[in-house]
Amino acid sequence: MNALARLPKIFRRTAVLSAAVTLLAALTSAADAQEPFDHFSTGFQLDGAHSIVTCDRCHTGGTFQGANPTCISCHSTIGAVRATVRPMNHIRSSEICSDCHTTAAWSPVAYMDHAAVSGSCGTCHNGFVSTGKTPTHIQSSNQCDNCHISTAWVPAVFDHTDVIGNCVGCHNGFDATGKGPTHVRTSDVCEDCHSTTFWEPAVTVDHTQVLGSCSSCHNGVIAEGKNPTHIQSGDACDDCHSTVAWVPANVDHANITGNCVSCHNGVDATGKNPTHITSGDNCEDCHTTVAWIPASFDHTTIVDNCNSCHNGTDATGKDPGHFVTQQECNVCHDTAAWLPHVYRHMGLTYEPLDHRGNFDCTECHQNNTEAVTWPSAAFQPDCAGCHANDFERKGDHIGGENGTVSQNRDCGGSGCHRISDNEFD
Repeated sequence: MNALARLPKIFRRTAVLSAAVTLLAALTSAADAQEPFDHFSTGFQLDGAHSIVTCDRCHTGGTFQGANPTCISCHSTIGAVRATVRPMNHIRSSEICSDCHTTAAWSPVAYMDHAAVSGSCGTCHNGFVSTGKTPTHIQSSNQCDNCHISTAWVPAVFDHTDVIGNCVGCHNGFDATGKGPTHVRTSDVCEDCHSTTFWEPAVTVDHTQVLGSCSSCHNGVIAEGKNPTHIQSGDACDDCHSTVAWVPANVDHANITGNCVSCHNGVDATGKNPTHITSGDNCEDCHTTVAWIPASFDHTTIVDNCNSCHNGTDATGKDPGHFVTQQECNVCHDTAAWLPHVYRHMGLTYEPLDHRGNFDCTECHQNNTEAVTWPSAAFQPDCAGCHANDFERKGDHIGGENGTVSQNRDCGGSGCHRISDNEFD
C-alpha cells in the first residue's frame, strides 16, 4: 500500500484535489507557452469586429470543426449562435453581408453591390437611407435604373427603344417631365417635335400637332416671328406662309370672302401708300391679286358719268387749278390718261385748233371758265367779237368798199378770210 492509501479518507480527497489543481496549472502554463491559433488557416480570417469575439460565441457546444463560414450562419435569428441580425427595416437584399458591409462595423456602408439588392431603387434611394432625387430633379418615377446605372448617377440616359406606349404615358408631369405651363398648345405626341435624347432644341415641328394659332409660337420669343420689314399683316401666318418655309409666301385670294380693304387696310396687310391717287377702297377695280403693279382700270363697264367716281373721294378729281367747267371728264380726257386733253369745239366755225396754231384754253377763256371774254362783246359770237379792232376798210376792196365791221363781222363767212390763215392779209 502506498503512502496515499494509508492516509485518512479526508486527507486523501484533499491530496487528489491539490494534485488536480497542480496538473491544471501545469497544463495551462503549457498552453500559454504555445503560439495563438492561426484562424486564417481555416479559410475564415478573424479581422475587424470578429477579432475581439471569444471563441465560444461562434463555436458553441465545443464544436470547432465544420463551422459554417457564411455571414447568415451566425447573423440569423435561427441557430445556436446569437450574433447581430438584419433589422426589420433593412432593404431587401441577398444574405451575403460582405457585399455591402465590412467586418469593422455594419455602418457606414462603404460599398454597395447593387447585384445583391432585390428591392426597387426607391426603397433605399429615398433621401433617408441613401441619396434620393434632388429638388431640381426632373419629374420622374422612382425607378432610378430607368435612367441611371449603379456605378454613378451621371451621365443619365433613358433607353426609349423598349417603350411601346406613347410619350405622354410617362411624360405626364407625374411619372416624368411633361409639357410646361408655357408650352405651346399641341397634341400629346411629343416625338413629333422632340427627340428621345433631349427636349431642346426641338428637332422639327410637325405643325399638324399644333392646336394653337401660328402667333402663339411664332411671336419672336418662342419661335421666329415677323421681322421688322414684314408687310403690315395680321397674325394668321398661314394666310400667306406654309409650314415648310416662310418663303415663298403666297396668299390664295380665291378663298377670300371679304373685299380687298378688309385686309389691305394698312394694318392687316399693306394698304394704299401716301402717294396713291385718290380712290375708293375697291382695290380690285385697278389691281389684280398677282401684283399691285401694273394697275389698270377697265372703264368699259362704267355706266355712270365720270364725276360719279372722279369726285376727289372715290377717285381722283379735278385739281384746284383745273378749268372751271360742268362738262364731263371724257369731253376733254380719255380713259387711258388725263393728259393730253382732247377737247374740240364741235359745230363752231372758230374752232381754236384751226386758228393759226394750238391755242391754250385761257387765251379765250381768260377767267379759266367756260365763259369767253370777248374783246368786242357786241359782235359775239362772230369773228368780229375778237377781231373788230383788226378790221381795215379798203377802197379797192373786191366788190367795192368792204363796208363796216358790222357788215363784215363774219370774216370767214364773207369769203375773205379762212380760220386757218396765219394772217388776215
